[in-house]
Amino acid sequence: MSYTTENNHSIPLNPVSSSELEAKLKQYPENVSKWVASNGFEAKPDQFCVVPDANGALSMVFVGVEENITSKPELLMWSIAGLPKNLPAGQYHLETNWSEAEKLKATIGWGLGDYSFDFFKADFLEPKEKAVLRIEEQQLDEVNAFVDAFTLVRDMVNTPANHMMPEDMSSLVQELAEQHDATFSEVVGDDLLEENFPAIHAVGRASDHAPRLLQMNWGDEKNPVLSLVGKGVCFDTGGLDLKPSKFMRNMKKDMGGAAHVLGLAHLIMSSNLPVRLQVLIPSVDNAVSGDAYRPGDIIDTRAHKTVEIDNTDAEGRVVLCDALALACEQTPDLIIDFATLTGAARVAVGTEIPALFSNTDSVITDLQKASKESGELLWPLPLHQGYRYQLESAVADMVNSSSEGYGGAITAALYLNEFVTEGTQWAHFDVMAYNTRDRVGRPKGGEAMGLLATFTYLESRYS
Repeated sequence: MSYTTENNHSIPLNPVSSSELEAKLKQYPENVSKWVASNGFEAKPDQFCVVPDANGALSMVFVGVEENITSKPELLMWSIAGLPKNLPAGQYHLETNWSEAEKLKATIGWGLGDYSFDFFKADFLEPKEKAVLRIEEQQLDEVNAFVDAFTLVRDMVNTPANHMMPEDMSSLVQELAEQHDATFSEVVGDDLLEENFPAIHAVGRASDHAPRLLQMNWGDEKNPVLSLVGKGVCFDTGGLDLKPSKFMRNMKKDMGGAAHVLGLAHLIMSSNLPVRLQVLIPSVDNAVSGDAYRPGDIIDTRAHKTVEIDNTDAEGRVVLCDALALACEQTPDLIIDFATLTGAARVAVGTEIPALFSNTDSVITDLQKASKESGELLWPLPLHQGYRYQLESAVADMVNSSSEGYGGAITAALYLNEFVTEGTQWAHFDVMAYNTRDRVGRPKGGEAMGLLATFTYLESRYS
């Protein structure tokens, strides 16, 4: 547990920037200034200095932060995130003139900084003393909702494929549904053909782990329908267009889109947003066997648009198109999908920025506004219809992947757009879902990307 509401002896955490340090130290006895100087503390970001009292017990902690930190939400979140794993065990509290909203953001960062993925280590269940942050009782639910949402995404992405196959994902979604009094249903294996999800079946049929369409519904029927669709490819070999080993190594993360929509759904339900929530996850294992789908195959889709398979490693968009078609059947107010869809998006914006597409300009504008408010960067790319020709097929309605190799994130988004009915507002996030480096509060491994900005947008849209 990263937090406590108990009011025991608590050690103050004092955030201070370099320009504020001298004035701050004048508030304390001279021995404190000497101690801080002797420890080389200059209040640089991510520096901290523990200060003992006359008896040698820990009395306070100075924490270095950026100048004007409260005007920089992208930094405020992580301002104390480096402390939980580095401070001595004990109870701490923030002592600052920051606003309640600013404290809340930093408090959430504390919990994210305490994250580690150690379920598979021998000492996982051994009790460990740790640093905990004291917060007010009324903050606890909100703080935990955010930390739990991020943790859910990180844990799902970090979990190896032998523990996160479609049936495992099904169990997880069922647990989340039960937690929030939502309903759960699934269509499994050959029933996908009976229920008209042929594209999901085609991609997943080669695996011993049956493909499935997972669905969770929550909320008052009188509220507008919000559909969240997440790519749930539990492992991606590339299929018969087999990936080289170095590109296959981390393909346990290819269900990162599913993880994102579940984390976002948890936030929505915990906050009781006035929406009728529909979560759809096509969950498959893109494996190789005698029954694997092949390059050149022509498959049907739920929307009855035929697709010629150019590349079996472009499977995410194939499973998503059936789920998007189903979402549109509910006449939703808005559809949002998350997917670890293309390497092209990573080339365009790197690994740490979600690429955003939408068929509605106002959605892009409002998401960019939410991006600034939340401090989480999103970057829109054009849904350029001029590239639609790259998806043309001589023998089917379209191909699943362009052979040209240019604008790959755009052509993937254009493919998905074909399955969104005209007039339905839709946003698509192409995300990495994985930190390739360690940063304060953001360890290497699974990561939620775009979650804060999207929830901020939804709060504004449905408030």
